[in-house]
Amino acid sequence: MARRLRIRHTTRVSYAQPAASSHNEVRMTPLTLPGQTTLDARVTVQPATTVWSYWDYWGTQVTGFDLPDPHGDLTITASSLVETSAPEPLPQAPTWEEVAERAAGSRLWEFVCGTPRTTVPRKLVKKARGAAGGLGPHEAAVAVSGLVADRVSYLPGATSVNTSPAEAWAQGAGVCQDITHLTIALLRGVGLPTRYVSGYLHPEREAELHRPVAGQSHAWIEYWAGEWCGYDPTNRVRVDESHVVVARGRDYDDVTPHKGIYRGVPGGAPEVSVVFTRVA
Repeated sequence: MARRLRIRHTTRVSYAQPAASSHNEVRMTPLTLPGQTTLDARVTVQPATTVWSYWDYWGTQVTGFDLPDPHGDLTITASSLVETSAPEPLPQAPTWEEVAERAAGSRLWEFVCGTPRTTVPRKLVKKARGAAGGLGPHEAAVAVSGLVADRVSYLPGATSVNTSPAEAWAQGAGVCQDITHLTIALLRGVGLPTRYVSGYLHPEREAELHRPVAGQSHAWIEYWAGEWCGYDPTNRVRVDESHVVVARGRDYDDVTPHKGIYRGVPGGAPEVSVVFTRVA
């Protein structure tokens, strides 16, 4: 069933002391894809300044801006209207040999190689291979995702942005970023190209029309089995019309919603809010 979502993503940064200047990049604009159409999207900034946009290497729309004058705080508001629809049936999966052959000769190889954020001990990869043994790519993706979800409970605040997959596994708790990084690491370990997806998930699958609902950013995976297929390991579901894709990459570092540098005294933490309104 198709649905139309209005999303308002606000990030507020209050500096310990006014920043002399700053340079910022924002990845908060939903993509237009099969099954997802961005009808309207804009990013506004306070203090007001000129913004520009470009597409990065991974196909994400990036909004950049500079604040050359002193400022005590920064507010970034990304507003979008997105129409989504139910996913198509899964494609017929290639054999593991065909996956390996295709990955070796294309850009898929970038999603097979590990990164610092998707590196785990060999014993975990061995567990994943055991879970995936005898299964096809689609079934293996679900089985390995389940292995992670069984071990790592979703617990907001249990980890930080710098927590490694091995640390999240050891403590048995994390957030969607940790669960996604772990799942990516293990699926790559069994030979399945897998990428990190950043976006939004409406928290109510049967949302009332025109009622604002507080939510948050979300992360999940896409694995390649003839084509890219989305799966949400945190919630153990296929990606559907409740999910909105913003960015894709090898890991979180490629898709960070807001990154920047400023000249000033260290200190100050961002406050983030996301509000969803289903309008159709």
